Amino acid sequence: MVEQLFQFSWLLLALPAAGLLINLLFGHLLSRKMIGGIASGVVAAAFLAGLGLFAALTSLPEEERMVTVQLWDWITIGAFHVNAALSINPLTILMVLVVTGVGALIHVYSMSYMEDDERYQRFFIYLNFFIFAMLLLVLSDNFLGLFVGWEGVGLASFLLIGFWFDRRDDLYGWYADAGKKAFLVNRVGDFGVILAIIMIWANLGTLNFIEVADKVHHGGLAVGTATIICLLLFLGVAGKSAQIPLFVWLPDAMAGPTPVSALIHAATMVTAGVFLMVRTGALWHVAVPAAVVAAWVGGLTAFFAATVALVQTDLKKTLAYSTISQLGYMVMAAGVGAYGGAMFHLTTHAFFKALLFLGAGSVMHATHGVLDMRRLGGLKEKMPATHKTFVIGAAALAGLPLMSGFFSKDAILLGALVKDPFLYVLGLITALMTAFYSFRMVFLTFYGEPKDQELYDHVHESAPLMTIPLWILAGFALVGGIINLPFVLTLDRWLEPVIGLHEEPLLTLELFAIIMSVVISLFGFYMAYTRYIRKDPWVERFAANFSGLTPWLQNAYYVDDFYKRAIVQPLLRLSEQFAKFDRKGIDRIVNDVGAYSLAAGDWLRRFQTGVIPGYAMGIFIGVVAVLVYFVFIG
Repeated sequence: MVEQLFQFSWLLLALPAAGLLINLLFGHLLSRKMIGGIASGVVAAAFLAGLGLFAALTSLPEEERMVTVQLWDWITIGAFHVNAALSINPLTILMVLVVTGVGALIHVYSMSYMEDDERYQRFFIYLNFFIFAMLLLVLSDNFLGLFVGWEGVGLASFLLIGFWFDRRDDLYGWYADAGKKAFLVNRVGDFGVILAIIMIWANLGTLNFIEVADKVHHGGLAVGTATIICLLLFLGVAGKSAQIPLFVWLPDAMAGPTPVSALIHAATMVTAGVFLMVRTGALWHVAVPAAVVAAWVGGLTAFFAATVALVQTDLKKTLAYSTISQLGYMVMAAGVGAYGGAMFHLTTHAFFKALLFLGAGSVMHATHGVLDMRRLGGLKEKMPATHKTFVIGAAALAGLPLMSGFFSKDAILLGALVKDPFLYVLGLITALMTAFYSFRMVFLTFYGEPKDQELYDHVHESAPLMTIPLWILAGFALVGGIINLPFVLTLDRWLEPVIGLHEEPLLTLELFAIIMSVVISLFGFYMAYTRYIRKDPWVERFAANFSGLTPWLQNAYYVDDFYKRAIVQPLLRLSEQFAKFDRKGIDRIVNDVGAYSLAAGDWLRRFQTGVIPGYAMGIFIGVVAVLVYFVFIG
């Protein structure tokens, strides 16, 4: 019975695909409620199917929790053979539950948030397409299938970020440009993934994840080769998960509708790079130099983005840099081999960051698009549900004790402490800044006096379709940490069939890490409270010491400006020269060929007079010429 249940795992892909096709083909005949209901329903059904597979997997012995479901033979070219097959294992099922669970809530939220948008049908088609592509990415049993899903989520991201392609403002410019930027930056990373896949096939003769891991464990790959492969894979990770130096697309991606920010740029797509590192853990175990690079890039990205988030004035921009920072934590954890910690934080982050983005969307909905915290304040009384859920999300992000983010962030910091104390210190400083800017958002948005009275007077609480998903996500943000407690699941133990055996750290180190996490998170909260609620003079004086850094932080250390001057503008100038050559060279050749053809046609046309005796004379002359040739010459 259990084995038969796995044969229906294809429903995980079929359900969102069915929703997509129904709304695509028949959406013009359906009401908006039906379109949103179908799109939300199929994702919720996929979540229920994922729960069924999770239950089936837990009923199997631990050594049998790696199930492959063959769908069909996909590609066979000589020795190159790839199946279309799904891998049902603890890691993929965890991702399925996160993608479909959080995705279903965001779909429901979008039914109200997007109710007045003229492209309502298109929006839900794009959302269902994204869910389909993300599930294909996580479920495929080989690198090639994963890459198809990888490119699919890239396309979905492009479509959804630039969804309002005809809009522009001072913060993002043309929204269509934000979509193009995300697409192009991710193509840089995708190039690395393509090369890595080619090298894996060339050296191991297979693209199947299980077979690759088995051959690597048996010494089938030299350290140098494995390092090159992992560095190429990490280029893709840096693109998709917004790490240095390819993080620049994610802040601009906030131009998309807020549900897009919650689904793609907080809970699912951006975590694909982290998932890829954990999925290919066998390679990273061999490629130690690449793992060190990944850990330090992740740690530096976490620190860098947290400093930028400290001074942002736009609520969604703050959350965007916070997302980059938290992704840095996950990459750092994967780099030091704390795969359980990386996946634990990926899961809890999906809860609280989706909650925070949807909370920001609720504020945006109530203020008719205003997210500048300099114009907000005092919204606690006007938006009680949004306020309470946002505070829960911020507390989880800050890592306050007993919140889900506290447990998952502590797991990452503990992993860093065991492997590299310097990384641990960097992570600890980042955690302090995270706690500070988390409650900076809360205090500036919901507390104090209204900064724009006219705006404040028109604020109202959002509809139940928006607040109910907020409460559900808030519940998970509160208690989500229990999934890693020994008496519930323990992710490290659950993931062992995929990531291998987990070594328990010393109890003294674990206690030290917990105590430091508690102290740091509470101190960050206290700093924010004294700065924005009590407004103590000493905090103002302390902040004034760093005023010279403010322009750098507000502009993200001018990295974007550097890229524009060093890469974008030279490429544009080069393309202009190619355009001139295209116009004056290629176009001229094509035009001249056309002109000469017309002239030749015009000359030949003169012989077509329409006079029958003339045609007869021409035939006679031709026959005489042929006879003369064969009689006298041939």
